[in-house]
Amino acid sequence: MKGSSSMEKRMTFDEAWPILQEEAINKVIDNLDGPQTNLFNSEEWMRFYTIVYDVRWRRTGGGPQILYDNYKKTFEDYISSKVLPSLKGKKNEDLLQELLRRWNNHKTMTRWLRRFFECIDRRLISPNFEKPISLVGTSHMTFYNLVYGEMNNQIIDAVKSLIDIELKGELEIDEAMVKQVLDIYMEIGNSSTEEDYYVKDFEEAMVNATTTALLYSKNANYLESITNEESYEDYMLKVGECSNLEKVIFSNYFKFRNKIKEIEEKSKLEKKDYQHEGLIKTILLT
Repeated sequence: MKGSSSMEKRMTFDEAWPILQEEAINKVIDNLDGPQTNLFNSEEWMRFYTIVYDVRWRRTGGGPQILYDNYKKTFEDYISSKVLPSLKGKKNEDLLQELLRRWNNHKTMTRWLRRFFECIDRRLISPNFEKPISLVGTSHMTFYNLVYGEMNNQIIDAVKSLIDIELKGELEIDEAMVKQVLDIYMEIGNSSTEEDYYVKDFEEAMVNATTTALLYSKNANYLESITNEESYEDYMLKVGECSNLEKVIFSNYFKFRNKIKEIEEKSKLEKKDYQHEGLIKTILLT
């Protein structure tokens, strides 16, 4: 009887959620760009955790499912209202810098909310999933579906534009930033499912759209600078310099060696074309 009485005193979801929303979730969101060290003390954290725990173990009212649904909806609402509007309209480096900032904020928000909702982490099985759900995986997949589902092409174009600048040797780019942006694909894949979003969304797009032929065309001005007095050997030396530069750059950004080898194979084919072109040029000039 004592246990039954204790159960009746547990908060309902309708009683608990406004407290969690106003005192915990909103506070996290309002402080995403600020210091996180003293955001909640141990008593506050335990209070919010206990509220979630009470709802989790109620026999009626939805329990873990309604908590999970609203946990996910919190991220959906925030990303739709704050993250996407901040990204739209931006291009190139500005887009990538804002994406990186928003992703870091997203991870901070995930870290805090997971602490409050930890009692349902990996314990809730949804009809739509064959495996237990990870709260981190849920939040990261929500970010992926909403942000990359709408803006993946723009993000890939921004990365490619910076790599093109580096290939041309026009300006130095922020390589660390580009790598951090690409790491987002890896983090999402590692935390959510076994699908490799890095390969699917970035490497496949780069191999298909930014082939060695395209990269050589980007260096066309460099190769066309050869004068009539230059020999076939000089010509091929410059072709080799372009090829080596491409290898270095792709090694920086491509995570998997099989993709680099794929590019190198295409490079060999393109180099044969340039050798043929250079030989013809030498014959015509002699």
